[in-house]
Amino acid sequence: MTDSAGTPPEPEDPAGTEQPPPATGTTNSAKNPKNAKNSKRPKSAKSAKSAKNTAAAEDAGAAAAGGTASDTGPAPETGESAGPAPETEADTGPVEDPERSEDTAPGPEPATDNGTAADDTASVVEDAKGRRHWLRWTALGVSVVVLAAAGTGWWFYRKLDGNIQTDTTAAHELDKYEHDRPAAVVHDAQNLLLIGSDSRAGNNSAYGRDDGGSQRSDTTILLHLAADRRSATAVSLPRDLMADIPACGRPDGSSTKAQFAQFNSAFEIGGAACTIRTVEKMTGVRIDHHVVVDFSGFKDMVDAVDGVEVCLKEPVDDRQAHLKLPAGRQTLRGEQALGFVRSRHGFGDGSDTQRMDRQQQFLGSLMKKVQSNGVLLNPARLYPVLDAATKSLTTDPGLNTLGDLYDLVRSMRDIPTENIHFLTVPRQPYVYDGNRDELVQPDADRLFKQVRDDQPIKVAAAADVEKAKEGTKKGDGQDDKPDDPDPSSSPSAPPVYSGTDAASGMCG
Repeated sequence: MTDSAGTPPEPEDPAGTEQPPPATGTTNSAKNPKNAKNSKRPKSAKSAKSAKNTAAAEDAGAAAAGGTASDTGPAPETGESAGPAPETEADTGPVEDPERSEDTAPGPEPATDNGTAADDTASVVEDAKGRRHWLRWTALGVSVVVLAAAGTGWWFYRKLDGNIQTDTTAAHELDKYEHDRPAAVVHDAQNLLLIGSDSRAGNNSAYGRDDGGSQRSDTTILLHLAADRRSATAVSLPRDLMADIPACGRPDGSSTKAQFAQFNSAFEIGGAACTIRTVEKMTGVRIDHHVVVDFSGFKDMVDAVDGVEVCLKEPVDDRQAHLKLPAGRQTLRGEQALGFVRSRHGFGDGSDTQRMDRQQQFLGSLMKKVQSNGVLLNPARLYPVLDAATKSLTTDPGLNTLGDLYDLVRSMRDIPTENIHFLTVPRQPYVYDGNRDELVQPDADRLFKQVRDDQPIKVAAAADVEKAKEGTKKGDGQDDKPDDPDPSSSPSAPPVYSGTDAASGMCG
């Protein structure tokens, strides 16, 4: 018995004498559940590290405890099982105290760590709240600006759109005679008839007597836009031109008989529809849209672009047109501009042909001013022009919205000014009345065919055209040099018409 009690077997000696400290810590934790609970609940970053170390120690202690239990299992047989217990308790006492004090006693260092972490967290939360607050106000401000801009833009759009008047009567009348109208020849090319009304009603009463609202087409221009939108041709039709006017419906529901009469009487007889049918019968060109412009609107458009520059060789004094101008370069606005394009007696021989030439030059200068000043690309400058234009326009239903007009203007925006041509249909004094005009054939029909077929049209100054014609006549003889022919003298060469372009304007 002494040997078994006093001299433990070799397997028990290592377990009893070399027991690792965590094993007794585990035993004490088992004896003191409170300590075990505290050891698993760290209060700071340092405590978390201690808890991690304690957990590792517990794992190791559990393994060691399992070995001790198996090794000390025979102790009850020797009666010495109580002997090792005090040694284990004594050996683990010093290990248990530091761990217990570190895990349970609240020292100053963990308290400081907890306070700093709390302050940092509060600061982060406050910063996040501040950022969210700032973002909310920024988003609100942007939303208000966007909504205000959209509302303003919508108001402007509705205002301009509401300015345009629609001629539904003309559309209805044209539908009745659809089978008599020419067909379009070139797809995507467009032909518009621009009609300047000489009505003296309403705001136009200052320009003459109001005869009950009747009106004639003071100016009529056939505007052809090429299919590729790289050129445009404006052909003026003289108001004194003798033409075949078809039977037209009157506003009161009655109809007129077909007649050979002065061209501008068609507008008085049957409005825009009768004028369109007369032009289509004369030219064979299908009219896609029409626009009627009155006097007051023309003045406002000129004022919207700050006037148009003109150059006069001689002073002008025309009392009927309320126009008195000195010679030289000058800028015309409003009333002066309107008097300039309408005057007949203050310029040259007072013929309608010279007046149309002057109108073409003025329109060329106007378009040049619009393009050179970037009006079409500047909303702030474009709005007054659109406002003035839409107030004075009456159009067919296919061109009666701001969107339709914008698409039309945009399609012309990239046309070079040198490719915007103005000319008058070839005409001469009417054989039976020198105060009226008639077409020069076959020149007029050749021009109309070029328009129908979307072929390029060349224009030149009247003096150059006359010179070319003289060269053509001279070419019929034998005096021409064979190595230096005039291109215009060739029958196959495209004709050159008397006119101008927007690049030249009135002052070059």
